[in-house]
Amino acid sequence: MTAPATVSFVATDLDDLADFEGVIACFVAADGTMGAEARRLSRLSKGAVKRAVESPAFDKLDTGDVLELGFPSGLAATTLAVVKLDRRPHMMKAMGAGAGLAKLRGSRALLIMGGTMRRLSDVVLGATLRGYEFADHKTAEAKPAADVTVMIAKPDEAEAAFDDARALAEGVFLTRDLVNEPSNVLTTTEFANRLESLTDLGIKVEVLEEAELEKLGMRTLLAVGQGSESPSKVVIMQWDGGGEEAPFALVGKGVVFDTGGISLKPAAGMEDMTMDMGGAGTVAGVMHTIARRKARANVVALIGLVENMPDGKATRPGDVVRSMKGDTVEIINTDAEGRLVLCDVMWYAQDRFKPTAMVDLATLTGAIIIGLGHENAGVFSNDDAICDAFLKAAKNTGEGAWRMPLGEPYDKLLKSRVADMKNIGGRPAGSVTAAQFLQRFVKDDTPWIHLDIAGVASISGGTTLAPGGATGWGVRALDRLIRDRFEVDPDATPDA
Repeated sequence: MTAPATVSFVATDLDDLADFEGVIACFVAADGTMGAEARRLSRLSKGAVKRAVESPAFDKLDTGDVLELGFPSGLAATTLAVVKLDRRPHMMKAMGAGAGLAKLRGSRALLIMGGTMRRLSDVVLGATLRGYEFADHKTAEAKPAADVTVMIAKPDEAEAAFDDARALAEGVFLTRDLVNEPSNVLTTTEFANRLESLTDLGIKVEVLEEAELEKLGMRTLLAVGQGSESPSKVVIMQWDGGGEEAPFALVGKGVVFDTGGISLKPAAGMEDMTMDMGGAGTVAGVMHTIARRKARANVVALIGLVENMPDGKATRPGDVVRSMKGDTVEIINTDAEGRLVLCDVMWYAQDRFKPTAMVDLATLTGAIIIGLGHENAGVFSNDDAICDAFLKAAKNTGEGAWRMPLGEPYDKLLKSRVADMKNIGGRPAGSVTAAQFLQRFVKDDTPWIHLDIAGVASISGGTTLAPGGATGWGVRALDRLIRDRFEVDPDATPDA
């Protein structure tokens, strides 16, 4: 797994500033007020910080932006970074400031003068997340992420406060690695093997092979993978950190590559379908995070791993398949395969674990990108309480999410002449009918959320906190949901 940068917290020692090589960052309030650290850096650099703060360039900066001063006189540092940020910033402004520092520093060591910044952990987390680079398949020697040093008055307290953020960064990096990995490397077998390594963190991992899936009746899942040489699998991960209560369930779509099957996708852009296991990748990252921080909650995660390929054995349009639940599905389009994977795994999760609530994640529909772009995941739910809790968690972690409708009128679009339902309802409301299909496999007493993450799992141009490629969207929001709903009194959780 790509390792996040090493972050060290040390006691403030202004006498050491002159000899630091790399990038030194200090914070200056929007009104130009400089703390002791900025004033000391200004004196050492012969007034460079003061002149920068009094310049029109500083006035034009937005909150969280960084002003770069190159090769400052009187310092060994190659760069002074003046960050325009008040002492009590909004969480996303703090993380954005950290991301800006990560982009500026490149491969150089970074020293952050923490001062009295109240959201210092968020600044450092932003820098850590934006410092990610996926270089596993580049032949040049990989450069480890440069260290980050934070000077602050009480380093032990800051270190303890940042420990959970480290767990989050590791989980996000795991998700990004999985989603960025090419499909000839991340086969269904390799994916399962990597998940088995989570046992090192205390997670119980179980892998169900095709023979067992056949016995369980997971015929819709198996139908998706029957044209591939890679065996279909279901991986179950259990974290038992709570009491005797029923677990919270996460279900992820893990299509390691999606050609569309017999309903073949166009060639242009098909290479992006290495990310069609984004839901499974996010679930893996969440499980790593909660285990790493020893969450006081019971969580079970199930991932359906398949590859959707055209072959003489592949499922054909017009085939009828019986699900584990017993409902029959007419497969109109083999490229609407994710819901066929999820419906069996969701039913199995409810049958075996009787979860207190269930969230499924999938790069499910292109229609959600048309509707919401790359800013928000689509959120569908049968329960206002769990949905509101998730939307609050997403807002408080800065991960875009927007609730979408469900309703019986959409069911008519899924009616089949020869089976209980079709697997696709046509172009109108494509994301909604996909969610409506999944809802048929949710039991009446199970609070449920479906997250369509097709637009947010991987973004070629990158985001504030991620370079181009996999974003790790959802790890932070779901970890926050687990904290708020299952580890503490949600009424006592402060807003970001």
